[in-house]
Amino acid sequence: MHFSWESLVLALIAFLILYFLLNRYAFGPLFSVMEQRRQLVQKQLSEAAETREQAVAYVEEQKQALQTARQEAYDIIEQSRQTGNKQADQILTQAKSEAERLKDEALREIESEKNKAVAALRSELGTASVQIASKLIQKEIKDDKSQEELVDQYLKEVGGRS
Repeated sequence: MHFSWESLVLALIAFLILYFLLNRYAFGPLFSVMEQRRQLVQKQLSEAAETREQAVAYVEEQKQALQTARQEAYDIIEQSRQTGNKQADQILTQAKSEAERLKDEALREIESEKNKAVAALRSELGTASVQIASKLIQKEIKDDKSQEELVDQYLKEVGGRS
């Protein structure tokens, strides 16, 4: 194998010229494009991370809003239940007082009717007693002496009752 210095120098000069040309016209734009691509990817990654953080924050916000809505719904249901219970109690109280009022009114009316019936019965009984007594007196009292005794006896009875 034979080694030639001239070919080595020529190859070295050709390599340096090629390296200079590639560096100037190929590697520069290629590295620039690769740097732009790296920046774009970096930007997209940071945007994706930011979007992910926003999504997580939004999900947490939605969870909180859902929990608040559930609590409000529970409060509304509980308030409705309490209002319903209060209204039921009021209705029962009103119904009881109305029933008591109607009962008292019926008792007063019954007492009044009873008193009227007793008064009517007494009146009729008194009238009947007077008629019976007058008929008996007419039959039994034929003389003045018997009539006077009967009047005295009646006055004593009336005087004793008073």
